[in-house]
Amino acid sequence: MTDDIPELSAADFERSISAQVRRRVAEGRIESGSDIVAIRRFVGLTAVDFAHAFGITLETLHDWEAGRSRPDGPALSLMRVAARHPRAVRENVSSAA
Repeated sequence: MTDDIPELSAADFERSISAQVRRRVAEGRIESGSDIVAIRRFVGLTAVDFAHAFGITLETLHDWEAGRSRPDGPALSLMRVAARHPRAVRENVSSAA
């Protein structure tokens, strides 16, 4: 029975974020650019791929991550989805091409 449970890799641990941050972002409450960085790492995408999946420029993503601006509207909705379903965002990278 335990054979069905895969071992967590170092990459899995590297992508992990606190439940508090994940819950807050899932509720649409982004407090800082570090929340954006945490979600991007949680999803497991490079900055380029994350921007591509969100349909934004890399410059916009850098502004979010630096705290100069915050996602709103559809981008905030997708950020909320990313906090709940990171795989859906990863899969969007190939379909957005």
